[in-house]
Amino acid sequence: MPHPQPVFGSARTVSHRNLSSNAAIAVVSVIFFTWGGLTSLNDVLIPHLKAVFEMNYAQTMLIQFTFFSTYLVMSLPAGRVVAQLGYKPSIVIGLLVAALGALAFYPAAKVPSYPLFLLALFVLASGITLLQVAANPYISLLGEPRGASSRLTLAQAVNSLGHTLSPALIGPLILSVAVLGSAAVAQLAAPQREAYRIAQAQSVQLPYLGIAAGLLVLASLAYLLRLPPLTEATEQADPRHHTFSEVLRHRHLRLGVIAIFLYVGAEVSIGSFLINYIATPRIGNIDASAATRYVSYYHGAAMLGRFAGSLLLLGIAPRRLLCLFALAAIALLATTMSSSGALAMWSVVAIGLFNSIMFPTLFTLGIEGLGPMTAKASSLLVMAIVGGAVIPLLQGLLADRTGVQPAFVLPLLCYAYIAWYALQGSPQTPASGRVRAA
Repeated sequence: MPHPQPVFGSARTVSHRNLSSNAAIAVVSVIFFTWGGLTSLNDVLIPHLKAVFEMNYAQTMLIQFTFFSTYLVMSLPAGRVVAQLGYKPSIVIGLLVAALGALAFYPAAKVPSYPLFLLALFVLASGITLLQVAANPYISLLGEPRGASSRLTLAQAVNSLGHTLSPALIGPLILSVAVLGSAAVAQLAAPQREAYRIAQAQSVQLPYLGIAAGLLVLASLAYLLRLPPLTEATEQADPRHHTFSEVLRHRHLRLGVIAIFLYVGAEVSIGSFLINYIATPRIGNIDASAATRYVSYYHGAAMLGRFAGSLLLLGIAPRRLLCLFALAAIALLATTMSSSGALAMWSVVAIGLFNSIMFPTLFTLGIEGLGPMTAKASSLLVMAIVGGAVIPLLQGLLADRTGVQPAFVLPLLCYAYIAWYALQGSPQTPASGRVRAA
């Protein structure tokens, strides 16, 4: 007669698995916080490097172009890395690459050389791209499928916290030397001007050395901890090595890539126009410097919405909540386009609250049911972040012709697509089931 298995054995196994998943969620959440902080430092680098190299705005915007173009260039290679090596090794490699990029700021500042700064930023952003491709699906796969959107939304909230705190904590170190206007710099004698440029350049060295050290510590922690490998959702568990064309046969992923492109484009575009829009006499009638705080309100609302959304998603189906939030964003855009004064101002700022769950929910719906193809699907979704460069440009062209207020019709159409995707384009199967290609 076979001996019964002891009950405490299975309980201990479940307990160990839960502890392992909780530790992984904690570590990956810190990584989300870190790359959020690194991304927001671009806003600090823009005035800093503009002063160092005495550039115009178009030249300075190469900082953002370099950073966001990395998502387009490096997402597919990153997907191959994750598919072949797995999530944990890819996260470690991503942190090491980002640390290498941060270290490269030291010689770039010592020269100083703008091309070297851009190269360092490209390497740093390449590491972040690999982290995005690996960490977004990894945290969504840690635990029950029903809670995937909730976990990723909470991690994105921590990312927003890093985005909010980093400029306040690290920004003053980078901008420790007062930034002078171009007219003031021109009035300096040649030796003073050179001394000013050197001081500005060197002020970036210590902060980025500290960032590199922090990234290396995180990489060591991720390497040493026994994080769940989740190899069943990579090509390590499937020798067929699916191609990207095979992955794209899945309708919900194809449509999800478009949804991420449009969402990121709409979010960035609204934020980019906020200051000029709110400063106009018909809307806020305040000067541009005072209007900057409303950008903080916009992003702060998204952060608060993500913490609240992570709880709402535990009780409300992600597709349903995504549709409701997209419809709320449409209503707010329609309100701001047809009104003036405080109503127009606060209705556009409030969109941040409803942006909150969109990226993580779209991401989890996009990779749902793809099994070993998840890593490559993730890289395609991360590549779609390039919408943050395209949609604002299109809205700018539209605003030049029609004015800023009517031009908000473009993000309104983006949110309309997201509402449709939630209802018709996203997978209709239970989260645990496979989604058939179409």
